[in-house]
Amino acid sequence: MVHIDDPDTQRANIRYIKSSMKEAMLERDEEKELALRWKENLDEVALHKLICAYTKLVISTASKFKNYALPMGDLIQEGNVGLMQSAARFDPERDIRFSTYATWWIRSAMQDYVLRNWSIVRTGTTAAQKTLFFNLRRLRARINDGPNGGMTTEGRKAVAILLKVPLRDVEAMEGRMSTGDQSLHATVSNDYETNLQDFVPDERPTPDMLAEETLDTSKRAKWLNEAICQLPIREQMIINKRRLIEDRLTLEELGQQLGVSKERVRQLESRAMDKIKISLMQKVETPKDLLIES
Repeated sequence: MVHIDDPDTQRANIRYIKSSMKEAMLERDEEKELALRWKENLDEVALHKLICAYTKLVISTASKFKNYALPMGDLIQEGNVGLMQSAARFDPERDIRFSTYATWWIRSAMQDYVLRNWSIVRTGTTAAQKTLFFNLRRLRARINDGPNGGMTTEGRKAVAILLKVPLRDVEAMEGRMSTGDQSLHATVSNDYETNLQDFVPDERPTPDMLAEETLDTSKRAKWLNEAICQLPIREQMIINKRRLIEDRLTLEELGQQLGVSKERVRQLESRAMDKIKISLMQKVETPKDLLIES
C-alpha cells in the first residue's frame, strides 16, 4: 500500500522537522539531571526539554524507513511515542546515555507501525520474522545473485543462515515483499474489464443447496419429534433433560427426581436412544441420510 501525505500535512511536517533540527543536543550531565528531575519530581519542564532535544533522533530514524512508502508524519508521530516511552522507563542511575536508550525505543515503535500498516495482511508476527522483514531487502541487495536483483536458492540459504531463520520463512517473506496489496476491484489488465474478484471462487452454498438443506433439516426434526413422542413418559423426560436442554441434568440429579439410582437412569436413557435410532432408521435408506453435511 502506498500512503501519500496531503500538501498541508507535508508543509506541517517540514516546519516540524526544521524546528526539531535546531534543538541543541544535551551533554551527559545535563541529560542525567533532566531525567532525574522528571523521574523524582515529575518535572514537566525537564521532560519537555529532554524530549525536544532528541526529536531529531526521531526524524533521523524515520528517514531510514522511507522505503516502506508510509507517511513521514506518521512515522515521526510513532517515533515520538517511542521517545516518550523511553523517558518514562529510563533509569538515570544506570551508566547509559538517554540518547542511546531512546534510540532503541524510537526504532521499535516505528518498526511496529510499519508492520501494522505496510500491508493489510499481517506481516512479521514473531521476533524472527520481524528480523527477516527488516533485513531481507538489505541482504538481497548485497547478495544480488539472481536476475533483476532477486535471489537464487543459494542466496536464500545464505540469508537463512545469516539471520538464523528457516529457509521456508525466507522464501515466504521474499514472495510477500515482491508483490504488494491489490484491490479485488482492479482489472486483470488494460485490455480487459474483468476484475480480480471475478476469479475468486465463491465457496458458499448455492440457493438450491440452502433450500434443500432447510427442507432436510425440517424433515429430520419432524422425524426426531415423532420418535421421542413414541417413548414412554419417563423416557421422554430423561431424553429431554439429558439431551435436549442447555443445562443438562446429571444421572444422579435425574435419579433423585425419579426415585431411582443413577445406573437405572443410564439404562433407561440407553434404551430410549436405541428406540429413537430404530425409529429414524425406518425413515431412510442408509444411515448417512441422517447426517447433516457441514
